[in-house]
Amino acid sequence: MPLIQRFLNCVIYINARDHNPPHFHVRTNDGRDAMVEIETFKIRLKEIGRRDISEALTWATDHCDLLLAKFKEYNP
Repeated sequence: MPLIQRFLNCVIYINARDHNPPHFHVRTNDGRDAMVEIETFKIRLKEIGRRDISEALTWATDHCDLLLAKFKEYNP
């Protein structure tokens, strides 16, 4: 699971050989996970509230192109 960005309470990562649609995961320090679509930022798998990962979602919004490029790199 390639780490993309680290924050105080969570990390963003993208799995290699994963499924579509392009997405990333946010995992909190206590092990809760969310799967977020890159193009729409819709949370698909949700063990975490949006408020708990707001810093990661703000960063992801600003770095959407990077996340999409990394997803394509890890999932050819």
